[in-house]
Amino acid sequence: MALTVSNILLAAKQHEIAELKRLSSKAQLVGVLGHLIHALQSERGASSIYLASSGRRFAETRLQLIQESEGIERALRDAFDEQMSKASFGDARQFYLMAWALFGLDSLPALRQQIADHALSSAQAVAAFSRLIAGLVSLVFEVTDTVLDPVVSRSLVALFNFIQGKEHAGQERAVGALSFASGLNDGRHQQRIIHLIEAQERCFHVFDEFASEPARQQLAQSGAIESTARHERLRNILLETAPGAALDANLSRDWFDSCTDRLSLMWSVQQFLVDELLERCAALILSAEAELQDAEGMLKSLVEHPPASTCVVDRFFDPETKIDVALQILPGQGMGTGLGDSIVEVLLAQSDRLASVENELEQAKRALNERKVIERAKGLLMARKGISEEAAYKMLRQTAMEQNKRMVDLAEAMLSFQDWFGGLGPDTPPRK
Repeated sequence: MALTVSNILLAAKQHEIAELKRLSSKAQLVGVLGHLIHALQSERGASSIYLASSGRRFAETRLQLIQESEGIERALRDAFDEQMSKASFGDARQFYLMAWALFGLDSLPALRQQIADHALSSAQAVAAFSRLIAGLVSLVFEVTDTVLDPVVSRSLVALFNFIQGKEHAGQERAVGALSFASGLNDGRHQQRIIHLIEAQERCFHVFDEFASEPARQQLAQSGAIESTARHERLRNILLETAPGAALDANLSRDWFDSCTDRLSLMWSVQQFLVDELLERCAALILSAEAELQDAEGMLKSLVEHPPASTCVVDRFFDPETKIDVALQILPGQGMGTGLGDSIVEVLLAQSDRLASVENELEQAKRALNERKVIERAKGLLMARKGISEEAAYKMLRQTAMEQNKRMVDLAEAMLSFQDWFGGLGPDTPPRK
């Protein structure tokens, strides 16, 4: 192919279409990931009650949920296979996380057998499921972080935060179910639930910032993130009962059902978000393909019907035309029907489009990067001080408030300090 501006423009449009198809494939992957996360959340909750009640409760429910999870797991493996068959659809980080997720899925049968044999505590089972789900959520995050279309990127940021908020709600169900089924209010579990409630609020706040208006309306109409009177009453029992005091084990079914009703509403919103995302991708592909066809037709017509005259050159050499007038290219004149002007128009339109969406894309990327920085700072505090994730977050938040700083600014300062002094242990003084 000859190296011409028109050919490069055509190639750019073709690459844009390929990128959009890759984006659509990623959106479908996110949809399947979200479905499996939802199924595993339910299985985790049932397993916690099954173990905490010494197998007296939820035995049949757990087996039914396992069957559902296995069916969706097969769909995710097919989605992974599609990503592998088109290596350009992913990147190294995505494939690494896919491998990690597959490792976790391969380990699921053994985990389920340990639960059936009562070889794990309910807390251990919840933690094991949560680690696998966290890996799947990380894969959703990776896909979100590599999208360049600003509208789709904003939709993915909203979807990711909604999935993360829903996972916190799922963990609340599992931890609360564990507490009720055991008949004892563990102070650590109580603090975990407080942290999970706060984490849900943070995620849904970010969702509200980045979601489309139809998505926000869908969430408002569903009432998914609001607690029902029954759920709020049971939640208050968990939060207000003194640590170490007894809980009514018979309430474990009510708790599980009330949380499940809330999570089911969230699931309907999540499906709406995925459908909205896929529709957006399909519309972008159709639009780009139509533009490509129009561009090819335009270039073909211009080649077959060259301009009647090279009017700019004619005017320039016309002795009757003043030089300053000859050099002017007015709208509708000069190369208005020629290839050069068409290319300029395309380039200008593309530049305007890129300029208009740059801020939106930057805003979406900034939200993801800030989340990464805060998570790294939390990890640093947990490692240096030997504290829990909840305590690390509270320390960050409290310090930021005392210093009148944003949490991300404080986190960046902490990480810079760590980089300056190197990897220090909990009690290691700075190097001189």
